[in-house]
Amino acid sequence: MVTQIDPRSPRERSASKRRAHGRRPDATARAWAAASAVCDPEIPVLTIADLGVLRDVRTDGGRVIVTITPTYSGCPAMDAIRDDVVLALTAAGLADVEVRTVLAPAWTTDWMSDAGKRKLEAFGIAPPTGRRPAGAVPVAIGVRCPNCGSLRTRELSHFGSTSCKALYECRACLEPFDHFKVH
Repeated sequence: MVTQIDPRSPRERSASKRRAHGRRPDATARAWAAASAVCDPEIPVLTIADLGVLRDVRTDGGRVIVTITPTYSGCPAMDAIRDDVVLALTAAGLADVEVRTVLAPAWTTDWMSDAGKRKLEAFGIAPPTGRRPAGAVPVAIGVRCPNCGSLRTRELSHFGSTSCKALYECRACLEPFDHFKVH
């Protein structure tokens, strides 16, 4: 069965729901707050809401249904995220939890929050810049070093500590750093 997911960012969907319904029902608000506080196991300074992996949280009777989308299909962190979401919701007093993983539409760095991008940079990971391109992929001139701010950088490996990041080196301060790739 193919599940259709709203392509808007979680922030846009949340704002739309608040406008349409005034505010979330208590159980849904509690579930959203608990799920959105779950940290990414690979980048613990980001929540899954910051990352845009948390797509939807809704209640159906006493059941909480959480929808997540991996940054890459086959992302090894998804099992840990699913378990952490269930634990967070259970700790919030919501025992009947279903976590659904959907692959379409595919995750994009456009779904990352601005706060999440700032957290990445403060953590020493160059955040994605710009928006996901439509059509031909432009070649980036340089990635700004999160340590010294220089654009004199070079890619050492297209894959860094995780498949969603590339490993770069700054030619100014000589420090290596991860860059979160634009998707």
